[in-house]
Amino acid sequence: MAAAAAALRHLALGARLAPHGSGARAPLQRLQQRRGLRLSAPAAIQVTVRDALNQALDEELERDERVFLLGEEVAQYDGAYKISRGLWKKYGDKRVIDTPISEMGFAGIAVGAAMAGLRPVCEFMTFNFSMQAIDQVINSAAKTCYMSAGSIPVPIVFRGPNGASAGVAAQHSQCFAAWYGHCPGLKVVSPWSSEDAKGLLKASIRDDNPVVMLESELLYGVPFEMSEQAQSKEFVVPIGKAKIEKQGTHVTLVAHSRPVGHCLEAAAVLSKEGVECEVINLRTIRPMDIETVEASVVKTNHLVTVEGGWPQFGVGAEICARIMEGPAFNYLDAPAVRVTGADVPMPYAKILEDNSIPQVKDIVFAVKKTLNI
Repeated sequence: MAAAAAALRHLALGARLAPHGSGARAPLQRLQQRRGLRLSAPAAIQVTVRDALNQALDEELERDERVFLLGEEVAQYDGAYKISRGLWKKYGDKRVIDTPISEMGFAGIAVGAAMAGLRPVCEFMTFNFSMQAIDQVINSAAKTCYMSAGSIPVPIVFRGPNGASAGVAAQHSQCFAAWYGHCPGLKVVSPWSSEDAKGLLKASIRDDNPVVMLESELLYGVPFEMSEQAQSKEFVVPIGKAKIEKQGTHVTLVAHSRPVGHCLEAAAVLSKEGVECEVINLRTIRPMDIETVEASVVKTNHLVTVEGGWPQFGVGAEICARIMEGPAFNYLDAPAVRVTGADVPMPYAKILEDNSIPQVKDIVFAVKKTLNI
């Protein structure tokens, strides 16, 4: 206690004697250095994807009174996956709306509200159920701005879990990235990390075009580091811009959503064998940032795409076609390789399900195949 009191007296005396300006903080800095403290920006914090999405919704509901959320169980139950936890209590019935189990009905209500000037966020309990509302998503939301010569924008976000979950079989496990990415008039985003989820959702809500946001149920409870910048209420991730998650020189791995994590795990395994993978997180399916992929292929001369969806007409097929048609094709030293979900309806049995979804070992095998090692 006496030592602490002496240190504080010394600090106070130094503060009085020090000249104004940059030297005025020197005593404090010296004291911090002696005690092993550093003057630095706040460290990144761990935030789950679920909480990142909740933050984004909360901040946008607060920022713009035109924003509202509707969907099954989003209000009083706090959402089937607790994405909207606490929002109904905070914003009330007019801003967070429970709907009947009628996707065609409430998607149509949301599209009409967007045409009338509001900014709805329409949650599907799973994107498999969006098939009930696909006419509203494609014909009403995606095409109206074009058909009205730009006079009727449709600023709406369709969001919810997409792709495989665990043990929910064929009708609840398909990836819709290629389905919706096929349609002009839509923007399609697919986050992996918490920063992706928060930044892309905020950007989607602020966008004047209809956006489909494909989340992963298996990532909702996964914590990721969130930087100080991402904790800001004004943080957005630009739609249409990929992110290089890991630099590399030997092969380019391109993925979106949960397979990004598998690619990073595979890259760590391969690094021990002297193979350095560059891992690209697409973030956006449409418009696709093919320029970032091309620049990476020019550097690495090899390409492997990874996705959870089916192979035929998939996201990986589109990437490979764009690379073949563009300037990066001449830099490839081997054919591009796709790692995809199996070309079957998703089985229910766990061992079959595991073998129908890309695993780390499949990515490692594909890299070694394209590198001929």
